[in-house]
Amino acid sequence: MPNPSSAYHAFATLLGSAGHPVSPAELHGLLLGRCCAGAGFDPAPWLADAADVLASEPADNIRQALLGLQEMVKGELTGGDMTVVLLLPGDEAPLVERAQALGQWCQGFLAGFGLVAGDRALSNDAREVLQDLAAIAQVQGALEESEDGESDYMEVMEYLRVAPLLLFTEFAKPPTPADAAQPSLH
Repeated sequence: MPNPSSAYHAFATLLGSAGHPVSPAELHGLLLGRCCAGAGFDPAPWLADAADVLASEPADNIRQALLGLQEMVKGELTGGDMTVVLLLPGDEAPLVERAQALGQWCQGFLAGFGLVAGDRALSNDAREVLQDLAAIAQVQGALEESEDGESDYMEVMEYLRVAPLLLFTEFAKPPTPADAAQPSLH
């Protein structure tokens, strides 16, 4: 995969040239949120949800980029790396721009997760991760260009590289034969 910073810029240019005022970070968050909630990796529902966010059916070049993004996310979530690469502007971008994209990523993640998870019961850990994401989405303008601001941003980014994996592990694991054998209590 190309470096995330250049991928972000290329995807932003692609979306902008097609008249879609949507951030690549928001789309990546939406996709990852859906997958972590158990949506799987079937391209049709992903493309339908992306079309809703884009407010139109994506052109072929954007459709291909969305499918490539899905393949990247699938590889990260099902691989052994235990980390997610966030599609965000690079370190050369002003901190305020990076923080804004981080907030958009969190908003997209929460939207995607909510679309799929609905009102399923959450563990305390899962609820805590989702509350953290909601809080991060709200503070996007609060980081200032400073060494402390950079440090805070990097800390949040590191958290977001691993936190979604907890949700994926909880919600997207296939049912085990033991789960299927358990009688339901109705």
